Amino acid sequence: MNAMVPPPPAVPTDIRPAPGRSQQRFVALEWLRFGLGLYIVLFHTIYHYGASWPWAHYLSDLGFFSTSTFFVLSGFLLTHVYLRPQPDGDFAMRESSRSFLIKRIANLYPIHIGAILITAAVLCLLAWMRITPDDAAHASIRFVIYDVNDGSPIEKLYHMLGNAELFRAVVMNLTMLQAWNPYYLTFNAPAWSISTLLFFYICFPWVAPRLHRLRKPLLAIAVFNLIYLLFPLTAILTHQYGMPVTGVLHRNPLVRLPEFLCGILLCTYYHRQVSQGRSLSGAGAFLCAGWIVFNLLAASWLLHRGAAFYFLLHDGLMLSAQLCLLYLFLFLPSPRSERWQRIATRFGGASLPMFALHVPLYLLFSRIEMVLAGQPGLCRQSLRRCFDAAGHVSPLWYGLYLLLTVLFCLFFQERVVVPVRRTLQDWLLPMAGSRCRPRSEAT
Repeated sequence: MNAMVPPPPAVPTDIRPAPGRSQQRFVALEWLRFGLGLYIVLFHTIYHYGASWPWAHYLSDLGFFSTSTFFVLSGFLLTHVYLRPQPDGDFAMRESSRSFLIKRIANLYPIHIGAILITAAVLCLLAWMRITPDDAAHASIRFVIYDVNDGSPIEKLYHMLGNAELFRAVVMNLTMLQAWNPYYLTFNAPAWSISTLLFFYICFPWVAPRLHRLRKPLLAIAVFNLIYLLFPLTAILTHQYGMPVTGVLHRNPLVRLPEFLCGILLCTYYHRQVSQGRSLSGAGAFLCAGWIVFNLLAASWLLHRGAAFYFLLHDGLMLSAQLCLLYLFLFLPSPRSERWQRIATRFGGASLPMFALHVPLYLLFSRIEMVLAGQPGLCRQSLRRCFDAAGHVSPLWYGLYLLLTVLFCLFFQERVVVPVRRTLQDWLLPMAGSRCRPRSEAT
């Protein structure tokens, strides 16, 4: 239900450089984040077809790789967009920290609240339909699953929130602080990444200019990667595979912060390389691609060798491959066609709604599919009999679910999120003493 799957992340919806910097557009990064978002959808849904597709788990084992890559990507893009070179050669924010945070929150909040409302509506519908035993027992915003990595039977991890817990969950979600709860995910499970990103955004105006001044960004990346690995190593050495350690390693913003910081440092390194006229050679691209493939293959093998490897792979061991993937995409050629650039921007912008909405959309789609696979004609006589006669999901319709999810998220981003974001910015930015960006730049 609302907490039955591990979740995902989010990145800025605009990729426009700061004034005074080359008007470079990373079109390939738009397709990268769309592709990573689509993989997150696969990661959280394709396992339902394991009986028909026994190979499906190979596609759903490494979803955390995509999540971490998005955090790195977010750090990179924000640095490229919001840091501006100064006359003395230093870099500083192109606008005030308050203005920056208003724009970032105005982008996150409509998606977050919209996804929670849709999730709550879908859960209420499932509780009324009661097509599966799971619907009857767990289709509720009160239902959560405790986070552990110790092999406990899933049934022992089920929990129904009491009134005090539910109130706390509502407050934490309304304030986008839900990632700080290390015990369980609430309401719309993937929204933990939005909460984590909010913390990153709060840190960005202070940390980004300072990291950009470092003379050896690659060395700093190595240091942050080692610091990151200390968290899972400590849990492994102390044999902490239960609560609250599993939840802390999974989504605590402080623990996940090195991924975001390494994205900032990768942008610093990229700017230095470009300023010196350097690019990625063919041999360098081959090494990056080879390192990515090696990491994915090794991770697929190690993942089934015990809980300790899951902690390591999830928190830091694959960070270098994620950085290589992003760096490789930076040098892919961009299409000259303005039309294809606009298409890429639209699909890239829809990636965050895909992360936030794919779980309730799948729950809704699968139940409709079950009704149609049963005896839908009974619905004209008795809805209860129609629901009781429902069939099973089939992989034949999975492609339609993916297509409808993408189309709905495109619509949600452009017809809901963008107008609400503009309204929030128009209302809040004058209060912050900051001039709004032109609307063409905010879309």
